[in-house]
Amino acid sequence: MVLRNSSSVTEFIFGGFSEQSEVHVPLFFLFLGLYVLTVVGNLGLITLIGLNSRLHTPMYFFLFNLSSIDLCYSCVFTPKMLHDFVSENIISYAGCMTQLFFFCFLVNSECYVLVSMAYDRYAAICNPLLYTVTMSPQVCALLMLGSYAVGFAGAMAHTGNMLRLTFCGSNIIDHYLCEVLPLLQLSCTSTHVNELVFSIVVGMVIATSSISIFVSYALILSSILRIPSAEGRSKAFGTCGSHITAVALFFGSGAFTYLTTSFPGSVGRSKYASVFYTNVVPMLNPLIYSLRNKDVKLALGKTLKRVLF
Repeated sequence: MVLRNSSSVTEFIFGGFSEQSEVHVPLFFLFLGLYVLTVVGNLGLITLIGLNSRLHTPMYFFLFNLSSIDLCYSCVFTPKMLHDFVSENIISYAGCMTQLFFFCFLVNSECYVLVSMAYDRYAAICNPLLYTVTMSPQVCALLMLGSYAVGFAGAMAHTGNMLRLTFCGSNIIDHYLCEVLPLLQLSCTSTHVNELVFSIVVGMVIATSSISIFVSYALILSSILRIPSAEGRSKAFGTCGSHITAVALFFGSGAFTYLTTSFPGSVGRSKYASVFYTNVVPMLNPLIYSLRNKDVKLALGKTLKRVLF
């Protein structure tokens, strides 16, 4: 994609969280801590899955991709955010459009990776005898390829339409990253097409992913309730708990953030809500999938023994 700038604006300034300089240092250390935990947690999980053949299964293949997305996702904007707390919070036009593209690409891709993980749990619980056939390496690869392709298409739609706008007035983005809605507020030209594309793309991503996950878990619940033993039902529920928690956090925080923008004058306030799904959720995902996961704990123990002894 060629970043052709038809605007008089050559750079943007992030409004950030506060103009009070005395809070910048505490915020720097807060977000630095979140970033370090995110990088260490996701990179550790990626390494653990890659090194242990016991974890080379469809479920952990999807988890490997989820952690990779969360790691890249955090790296797209957090280093720039940290820099802005201690220096000038300026980003070039090309840098802003690049950040917007990768932000949209990774968010959309994560939605469909979570859908693939729900389908994996459906295949494991509802059709266990056919699981190895249903979730063959070829099927898993196609599911991931499809997730990234949809993410790429959505990012191209948002970024391509943003490039056609002209920015000639204020260049202060009332946010800490280049996101669609805050940028649309700065346009000197009509944003009707952009708003329509935003509604269609976001609506389709949320609707298709939410319905797919809901249907998968409705079928899973139906199968679990037919299991005669309480122990069997508990074990089946246990394999889904981490994914349900991750889905609830990601979609719940994202929905809350974008619902707040539907009220007049609330776009600026949505940046505070978006901290949860941009900074906190990527940090929590490795913890969610490892704290109660016996396979991950066992693999971690073996890896540490191999490294230390």
